[in-house]
Order: sequence, then C-alpha cells, then structure tokens
Amino acid sequence: MFIRKLGIDLGTANTLVFVSKKGVVVNEPSVVAVSQHDNRVLAVGNEAREMIGRTPETIIAYRPLRDGVIADYRITEAMLRYFINKACGSVRFLRPEVMVSAPAGVTSTERRAVIEATVQAGARAAYVVKEPVLAAIGAGVPINEPAGHMIVDIGGGTADIAVISLGGIVTATSVKVAGNKFDAAITDYIKRHYNLAIGDRTAEDIKIRVGSAVPVDDESLRVEIKGRDLMSGLPKTIEIRSAEVTAAIADELDEVIRAIKSVLHETPPELAADIMDRGIVLTGGGALLRNIDELVFQETGVPAHVADDALLCVAKGTGIALDHLDVYKRSIMSKR
Repeated sequence: MFIRKLGIDLGTANTLVFVSKKGVVVNEPSVVAVSQHDNRVLAVGNEAREMIGRTPETIIAYRPLRDGVIADYRITEAMLRYFINKACGSVRFLRPEVMVSAPAGVTSTERRAVIEATVQAGARAAYVVKEPVLAAIGAGVPINEPAGHMIVDIGGGTADIAVISLGGIVTATSVKVAGNKFDAAITDYIKRHYNLAIGDRTAEDIKIRVGSAVPVDDESLRVEIKGRDLMSGLPKTIEIRSAEVTAAIADELDEVIRAIKSVLHETPPELAADIMDRGIVLTGGGALLRNIDELVFQETGVPAHVADDALLCVAKGTGIALDHLDVYKRSIMSKR
C-alpha cells in the first residue's frame, strides 16, 4: 500500500488515524498492556483496553499519555508504531509523512517529544499542530478568513479552547479537565452516595448512556449498574438517574465553562462580535455529552453548536491539513 500521508489524533483516551481518501482507518483506545517481568509490550489499543482492571500482577494495562501529552516515551513510541503499521501495513516501501495533534497548551519540550516518538515509530517527517486548529479544520470552519471563530475541543485528558483568525490562534487556553475527569467524578459520586466501587469503563458507560450537562426531566433516563459494595465486599446492583450524573459532573463542567469565559474575556472586540454571529463550535468526545451546547449558551450568552462527527474532527483536520500544507502553513508548528 502506498500511503504517503497519515494524520494522527493522539488522544489521552483514544487514538484515531486518518488516511486521505479513506477517512478514519484506525480508532482505538490509547492503552498499552506491558509485562512487568521483562517490560515487553503485550497488547495495544482495543486488545489492551479489554485487559484494564482484569490483569494479574505481572501485567499492567495503562495509558501512556496524560493530559494529552506523553507521560511514558518508550510506550508511546511502541503505541505509535502499532497504529502506523496498522494503517499502512507492516510491509511498506515508503515511510509516511505524519501529522500529529497536540493540546493548545503544549510546551516546546512536549512538542519535541511527540516529533521524536513519531519519527522513531516509522515516520519520514512529523508535523505537530495544536488540536483546536485541527478541530476547526475538521469541522469545516474557514480558519484562514479574517474573522473570529471559537473552538472548544473537549477530549479525554484536556479541554482546549481557542479563538482562531487568519489561520492562527489569537487567544487560547487548555485545562486538564475533560472526559476522564468526568468519569472520575461519577466514580466518586457513586462511592460517596451508594458505597459502591465501580471501574472506569462503567463510569464512562454511565456518562454516555444517561449523562447530561443540564438537568433533564426525562425519568426514563436511568441505568442499572453493577459494582462492589464497599461495606460487605459483595457484588451489588443499583440504579442511577440522569439528574445524579448531572450533579456528579457539575464542578468539572464549571471549570470548562470558566476556561471558555476567560478566553472570551481576552478576545479582541471585533473577533468577539464575529463569535456572537457565528457561535461557538464544540468538538471532541466531550461535546457528545447531552445538552452541553445548551449549558455553554446558558453560561456565556453565546450560541453554541456541536460539530458534525465531533469525535472525528481533529483526525479529519490532520488529513485535510496534510493534503493542503501550503494553505495551512501558518498553523503548522514543527517539522523534522
């Protein structure tokens, strides 16, 4: 297969690989299972995620990215190699050019680590672009216009908020509150109120099935969950309502709203007027939380809408930017 260009949305929770004319060819969890005995990588992606919470002491399944940046370089490199090989095939004649996403608050050291890991994993050249820019491109926002566009990209590890005009970021912030923190808040709430211990996967399932950013009156929005009773140590089943999930994640959502407001406060008046006209674009997995656009509108007074294919916007953006490097050259930060 002659795949020359790959776009990788390297996320804390999931990694997506985009190939031009094919779309997203890989969408797997950013999880690696490692043998403690000889530090060998045993599984990556879906296979490794199945092992979370189910491994013996000799195997650890964990995420090598924390808050959107590399926490374990060697394991991230192995994970990138797996995803590049899965997209291109392990036998290939050309090393591909790869564009990788990074949070808005990425430092030059963190950026360099991403480039090094990508090149070591088999890329001929590596580019790093900030996630809000890629999310905007993937959502079909004309970022090269002399007009203000506000993007809120809520991923697994970080929520990136940026105002973009003329292909560049005018003002931005990145907060380490996103999908994973929502899950942790649900876990804590259930532990406090029901004395029940649940795993990360159960918490994520609750969020997806009945979670809402604002209270809803729908009594049918409830889910039965199983966990371990902390008093007796025995398995137990309880029922959770949507209103309880809303209460559980309220503080985390407040932090995201505060970050949006801080970026709006720093936005020049002309661009603020554009944003009022065009609204705020919400992307990323966190944007799929019920009624999050409604919460943003209630708290800021600025209309908000969830982008089409919100989960895939950053991955799509990497593919589009790679195909039109000359058009998006202002937005590209690094190459090697």
